[in-house]
Parts: sequence; C-alpha cells; structure tokens
Amino acid sequence: MKLKRSLFYAKILLFGEYGIIEDSMGLSIPYNKFNGALKIDDRKDAFALTSNQDIREFYQYLLTLKHENELQCDINFDALWQDIENGLYFDSSIPQGFGVGSSGALVASIYDKYCNNKITVEQHQKGDEILALKQIFSKLESFFHGKSSGLDPLICYLNLPILIKSKTNLDTVGLPTPNENGKGAIFLMDSGIPGQTHNMVSIFLEKCKSEGFRHLIKHQFKKYNDECIDAFLKKDFKPLFSSLKKLSQLVYDNFSPMIPDNYKKLWKEGIETNSYYLKLCGSGGGGFILGFTQDYELAAEKLKSQHLQVIYKF
Repeated sequence: MKLKRSLFYAKILLFGEYGIIEDSMGLSIPYNKFNGALKIDDRKDAFALTSNQDIREFYQYLLTLKHENELQCDINFDALWQDIENGLYFDSSIPQGFGVGSSGALVASIYDKYCNNKITVEQHQKGDEILALKQIFSKLESFFHGKSSGLDPLICYLNLPILIKSKTNLDTVGLPTPNENGKGAIFLMDSGIPGQTHNMVSIFLEKCKSEGFRHLIKHQFKKYNDECIDAFLKKDFKPLFSSLKKLSQLVYDNFSPMIPDNYKKLWKEGIETNSYYLKLCGSGGGGFILGFTQDYELAAEKLKSQHLQVIYKF
C-alpha cells in the first residue's frame, strides 16, 4: 500500500553546486519527471529488499542521533520499526547518484510520515521555519553523504523552488514563466554513470585547503554563480549567458575530477562554439550534467549522440 502524502519529487540544483558550501547563492527547483513513495507490500525483488535494508540502516543512524541528543525532531521509532519489519521500502524512479535528490526524497518521505512534531508544508512561508527544516534535514541526510546541506530533502519536502542567499538566509521563490515555444532551453544530459557524492565532496574540501583555490571559490566562482541566479530570475538572458560561459570555463579548469572524462571534450566544445554551456548537476563525477543554450535545436544537433531532457524553455 502507498502511505499518506505519497509522492516526493526529485530536485535540480540549477546554480550553487559546491559554492553553497562556501556561502555563495543557490537556486534549486523540484523536478517532477522523477518521484518516489514509501510503500509496504509483499514485493520481494532485489530493489525492494535493498531499499528496505537501506531504511533499516537509516533507522539505526536515527537511533544513534537520538541517543546522542542530536536528533532535532521527534521520530516515532516504534511505528517506523514496525513498518520496516513489514517490508517498508521506497519505490522510486529517481536515479541514485545522478544529482537529482534520490536520498533527499527518501529523507523527506521518512520525516513526513514518522515525525510527530514536523513542520508542515503549510508552515513554510516563514524563512525561519525553512531554515529550521534545512537544519533538521542536514542532520538526517548526512547518513547518506557524510555531510549534507539539507537542501535536497528540503526541496523534495516543500516541492517549491528555493533561493539560497546564504547559509542562514533562504526562502521560496517564483521562477520566470517558461516559454514552451522559445528557442532557448535548460536541459539535462545523462552521463550514464552514477556519481559518488561523498568522494566528490571530499575532493572539493581537500582542494579548499589550498588558499588559492579557496580564493577562487569565494571570489570568481561566487561572482559568476550569483550573477547567473540574478539574471535568470530577471529573465535577463544576455548577462545570464555571459556569466554562464565564465562559470562553465572556471569549472572546466578547476573541477576536473568532477567532470567525467568522456564529457570533457563536449564541455570544452560548448564553450568554444558558444552553442551551449555545461555545468555540474550536483556533485558531479557522473550522473546528470546541466546544459544551457540559447538555441536548443543547434545544441541538440551538436549533442546528438547524447540523451537530453529539456527541463525549462525560454
């Protein structure tokens, strides 16, 4: 059976990957092509059994947080354990390791179903409640990634676009109305291989020990990233693509481990021809890659060997 408040959707971080760790802005949106729901039934295939085992391990992690007084929400452990024993699993079409919030959707669904004192979606209007949710989710999702901002489960839970202005200042935001007949597009490109978020974040944090790299993130990366968000929300596409080109080049030059080797040539060609610009979708290393173009037909022709999914047209 499906449990109450069934579907939790994927998310896409349009801007802010890695930069939000160093307090740059971020913009994340729900993506309803993929979704997941908690279920209890007699399904015994490998997917359901693996998911059930993952939730069992997550349950033990939650118990540890409770014993260490680090659990910031009141989980109904008895109900959760009983459902786990009865075969609870997360029936999800969200690909794992592709940067679109598979673990975030699971965390959001567990919180929604088993938290007794949860902040409801209807209460989200106040920024302080969104921040409180983000802090709760950060602790919960750390089980999956070693360290989590909490942003992914927050987006999956609220199912609304979130503008991150800083670590302590975030709120829901309206997106520009898409133009389904427009030439321009934002699209996803499937690398075909899952990324390893924990490994990629570890590489980034190690690179941040270098003063030069830290300076680059705090100044150049933050500048281009924040310019992109500001221009996109204003539908001001000329400065958007000017900043996107600089951001794509900076990532190409400084985030080499995060770009799959067989996509580095395509990444560079986009910058050199100005037909599209690529950027990381999440932590990188695999999964989806984000693309931006002012002429989707041209970009699709140049990337005809790739599987593309349009997520926004303008």
